[in-house]
Amino acid sequence: MAKPRLKSPRARLFVALDLPEPVRSEIEVWGREALSDPALRRAAPASLHITLAFLGYLPEREIERLAAIVAASEAATPTIELGDPVARPSRGQPRLFALPADSPGAVALQAELQGRLVAAGLYRPEKRSFWPHLTVARVRPEGRESKRPRRVSKRPGALPKALSRPFGGVRVTLYRSELQPQGAQYTPLAQLELSGGGRQ
Repeated sequence: MAKPRLKSPRARLFVALDLPEPVRSEIEVWGREALSDPALRRAAPASLHITLAFLGYLPEREIERLAAIVAASEAATPTIELGDPVARPSRGQPRLFALPADSPGAVALQAELQGRLVAAGLYRPEKRSFWPHLTVARVRPEGRESKRPRRVSKRPGALPKALSRPFGGVRVTLYRSELQPQGAQYTPLAQLELSGGGRQ
């Protein structure tokens, strides 16, 4: 994807599947203890989502077309079942921890969305297969000038039973992502509410 240029009217964009507020709150409560290692920077509750398509930097004039593509989605509301946290990469020092999301519906939704984005010339699919997941924490670097992740002494354990129960996604959202020293800030630009979302 294109890199940002000075004073260029471009925006860093992605499309995501949003979670019910009670589920995000439960993850936040679990994370206070499970993700308390000083090397970890927990994701804010508002940042907990399943990314369907990371679009990178696109001209702001394309936002209207992207919003129309999001609004035209006809996929069924996906049911999601979260798994215990995993490290990525799986070997060596992890850079993040994520909750795998078992959801054939999310896979179908992503495929349908990807097809329309590609047809519109707004997205180049990743080479790797789509992996539904929620990033719950990123590993801080060793120092200001270092890209090496710190050592995580206390890795997160299993999810409580309450978080293992199935739930439905609540909306598909086009987000603007703005990189900040304290982490990315996400602003919703367009949303499609899904019927039947929430805790099952």
